[in-house]
Amino acid sequence: MKTIRDYDDNCPIDDTLKLISKKWVIFIIRDMFLGKTQFSEFLEEKTLSTRVLTDTLKFMENNNLIKKEDKEYSLTQKGYNLNRILYNMLEYGLDEVNSGNLNDKQKEELKKDYQKILKIDYE
Repeated sequence: MKTIRDYDDNCPIDDTLKLISKKWVIFIIRDMFLGKTQFSEFLEEKTLSTRVLTDTLKFMENNNLIKKEDKEYSLTQKGYNLNRILYNMLEYGLDEVNSGNLNDKQKEELKKDYQKILKIDYE
């Protein structure tokens, strides 16, 4: 019987982490779920240079997470399918890290907001 270690060279968790752990990728995906589509919008409220943003968007395009048409970026199905990972990260942050020290009611409201934004049907 194979163990998880037998799959080290072909680990889907590792492959996913390599894809989304590049700095700024997960933030850009989140921003796209929040409605941002323009290069200039991704620069707002972030401390990244235009060069870093250009490189990151190119990386995301090359890995089929986003596509660019004219001057607008949009999620591909592969990029959209990260919605569950984003939501699970939100839940973990709220439940295990207590991000922002929110009370239980605020946590539930934030979860419901993100369920709508990410088009998640949990519960």
